[in-house]
Amino acid sequence: MTFSPVDTAAFASSETALPRMRGRTPLPADELILSVLIPVYNERNTIRFILDQVHSVPIRKQVICVNDCSTDGTAEILDELREQGKIDVLIHQPVNRGKGFAIRTALRASTGNVVIVQDADLEYDPADWPQLLEPIIEGKADAVFGSRFLSGPHRVLYYWHSVGNAALTVVSNMFTNLNLTDMETCYKAIRGEVARALTLTSDRFGFEPEVTARLAQAHARIYEVPISYSGRTYAEGKKINWKDGVAAFWHIVRFNLFPPAGTRVDAGLQGPA
Repeated sequence: MTFSPVDTAAFASSETALPRMRGRTPLPADELILSVLIPVYNERNTIRFILDQVHSVPIRKQVICVNDCSTDGTAEILDELREQGKIDVLIHQPVNRGKGFAIRTALRASTGNVVIVQDADLEYDPADWPQLLEPIIEGKADAVFGSRFLSGPHRVLYYWHSVGNAALTVVSNMFTNLNLTDMETCYKAIRGEVARALTLTSDRFGFEPEVTARLAQAHARIYEVPISYSGRTYAEGKKINWKDGVAAFWHIVRFNLFPPAGTRVDAGLQGPA
């Protein structure tokens, strides 16, 4: 589904956005435009299916795909899907830069009043979007995390992955003073003006602890809702590994203790000082 570009001037600058974050800020459902940020790397077997699922959700949306220099024919499939009107914005990266870089590239191209990252591997189901969007539409939240550990149905897979996720979330919570159950979740729906005001620098899988830290530093109102999860095995193409898990602990420390130079952390979404 395509749409005319949203008028971003309708949203206030960071200086005027800050007071609006203190109380309820309802977003009329008929004005919602969801920018769907899809980082893609070697997903030729799943990209068609995930885009079908994306378009099956009856929400006005802007679909942005960033091909992170795929080598398996995914690029050609994306070009075909763009011609079919299933992708609104398609960006081909000339070199592989990592998931975080692809997400940041898609975010810069976004114009929706809400953004969400959608992995292309079928682990996360777009059918969960309505419950993620509800707290934002009701004006209660600036960001909503979809938790895989709040009683939603999920595929039973790796025990040590769940232990690692729990440990990373605990350590992140200690630094951010949040009480999240799933910091590493892909599903984070964020108000568009809030997401685009964050200073994000991570190129690989450090994106999740970074965006969580930045939202906490901006004093964003964060909700969690349960989502379903169908994790895949390494034989099925899962890419994150133990090295990324170890690196995530360092990302948590540095993004929380060393915010971007010139950022007024205690002033919410005021941006650079």
